[in-house]
Amino acid sequence: MKTLAYPLLLVAATAALAGCGGGEAAPAAPPTSPLPAAAAAAESTAPGVPCGDVTGSGGARTAVVAHGKVDCAAAATLLKDYFAKLTPAEASSADGPGPVVLDEWTCGSGANDPVTVCSTEDGRQVEGTRA
Repeated sequence: MKTLAYPLLLVAATAALAGCGGGEAAPAAPPTSPLPAAAAAAESTAPGVPCGDVTGSGGARTAVVAHGKVDCAAAATLLKDYFAKLTPAEASSADGPGPVVLDEWTCGSGANDPVTVCSTEDGRQVEGTRA
């Protein structure tokens, strides 16, 4: 009980003192962001850089977009390598192709999803959208 008495007295004293003094209220503390640092950093990232087209699964034209520190040549090569590595069974899987690991990248897409996404643990991302 003694451990609760001191904090309660401190709160009561602070409340009593807050009512004293001039007519102006103390300035409010600046609001803190409810987002974790990683989410806030992701929100501030540019939307992506269009990098042209590559030939995707089944010969479909696929538009390439790079996010983060990925140059267009590397993004296009990554998607070409991903599509080349897919087996016909993976490409036509009901669950969608992937995940396929290519060095530090993991690529895949959902069932009937026209977007293929490759990403790394450090936040880089490449998207391929069938046109």
